[in-house]
Amino acid sequence: MPAVVVHDAAQAAAALALAGPGGVLLLSAPGAAGSLGAAWFLALVRRAAEGAPGVPHAAALDCAEAPGHALAALREGARLVVLDPACPAFPAVAAAAAEIGAAVLPARPPALDLRDLDLRRPGGRAKLARWLSHAG
Repeated sequence: MPAVVVHDAAQAAAALALAGPGGVLLLSAPGAAGSLGAAWFLALVRRAAEGAPGVPHAAALDCAEAPGHALAALREGARLVVLDPACPAFPAVAAAAAEIGAAVLPARPPALDLRDLDLRRPGGRAKLARWLSHAG
């Protein structure tokens, strides 16, 4: 599943609108769990997904090296978090995630960051569509 870094609901909605049958992984900005929080990111993804029913997608919240943020995200309903594997608590967080059917990624997947891409312009949307059709 190709990944895109989304910073707002409009970017998430655009990624879902252009995702093919393989879907899209909506990835937060690095360390977003500590700055914006899990509830904000999960609400952003939910809002975007409501506008694209049936589009396969997953969401990954980057928790940097903070196991507390990862555990809080899992309690909020996140099913995929990114956590630095050098974090001493990584195995415990991964085990907690596995118990609830969630997963912990030890690294961010390759992704197209939508921060500087103007999705209101055809060129920006075309670049996103190309990434979604060829990545993964």
